[in-house]
Amino acid sequence: MLALVLAVALSPALVGCGSSRAQPQVTIRPETVTVAPPQQIEVTDTYYFEGYTEAVESVDVYSQVNGYLSKIYFMDGAVVKEGDPLFLIDPRPYQAVYDQAKAEVNRVQRTLDRLNKDLARAETLLPKKTITQEEYDRVFAEHAAATAELASRQAALETANLNLHFAAIRSPISGRISRRMVTVGNLVTANTTLLTTIVSIKPIYAYFDVDEPTVLRIQQAIREGKIESARVAKVPVFLGLDVDEGYPYQGVIDFVDNTIDPNTGTLKIRGVFANENEALSPGLHARIKLPMGKPYMALAIPERAIATNQGRKIAYVVDDKNVVHERVLTLGPLEGEMRVIREGLQSEDRVIVNGLQRVREGAVVDPQTAEGQSKLAAAPATAAPSKESIPQRKDEG
Repeated sequence: MLALVLAVALSPALVGCGSSRAQPQVTIRPETVTVAPPQQIEVTDTYYFEGYTEAVESVDVYSQVNGYLSKIYFMDGAVVKEGDPLFLIDPRPYQAVYDQAKAEVNRVQRTLDRLNKDLARAETLLPKKTITQEEYDRVFAEHAAATAELASRQAALETANLNLHFAAIRSPISGRISRRMVTVGNLVTANTTLLTTIVSIKPIYAYFDVDEPTVLRIQQAIREGKIESARVAKVPVFLGLDVDEGYPYQGVIDFVDNTIDPNTGTLKIRGVFANENEALSPGLHARIKLPMGKPYMALAIPERAIATNQGRKIAYVVDDKNVVHERVLTLGPLEGEMRVIREGLQSEDRVIVNGLQRVREGAVVDPQTAEGQSKLAAAPATAAPSKESIPQRKDEG
């Protein structure tokens, strides 16, 4: 009974002691992020496209006469010059036809020479009534027939000469030749049997398609006098093959199509490149860089500082209370690792460049400058962080 009384008497004291003990405070450290202001850089409005290279000249080589292939003069894949011999069709049948045609021309020419004299004599004798009109008409008709036959024989001789000439197939252009499609001894059919192909090496074309919205922007800039039209001025264009090499090949726009393709909504444009080192070959995938207009100063941030939210390009900025805010961006061209920002940022903004995956709209963060100096996080109004929870600057030890 005494124990029970003691327990009841002591219980209020025990409760009082427990309620007066201090509760520990829980402090959440803000996320550490790296911030940097947008940079002012000199840029030129630049557009990027995908295209392909194509030879300025390309020829499929066929024979213009029938016959058996007797000789091949080139090595597969070699560089040839215009006029170099490539193939020889057996010329003997065409040589025989030529010789026969030439003999016929000589025969008719001799006949015509005789009839020229007869006609001259007849023209002298007719006024003297030495010959009759009938005899004169006969000589005149024979002379006219011989003249027509000579013209016919000369045409046959020219045809025979062309066929003999066509038996020796020469390169129509300078460039790099492909492999031989037919070997010696095969029958070649005129204008049917493909013998080889030749493509020119330098210069070289690059074709690319420009989407309709870009075409409209460029046309607007031309009307406003900001840039010159490629149809009247030499507009530079740059080409690259590998992502790592950039755009080392410079050329000019030499052709702009006259209509936009309604099926694709694109306008075909062509650049021509000197290709002096012969590094470009026809059929390559080409990366095209097309700068338009004069350089100007613009704000830019690292490409890694740009995020996507529901299809919109955004960046996160930190205000003077270290609170994160989302900014919707209008992007410009990419300059190296920097992306030009046309709208959405101010030059004094502190943009989060590292740590995007750890932040959200309205979050409180611990911003550090891009040089590595940290700033104190703003304390929430309802919480007093302990001394241990305040991050120390490096220069404070």
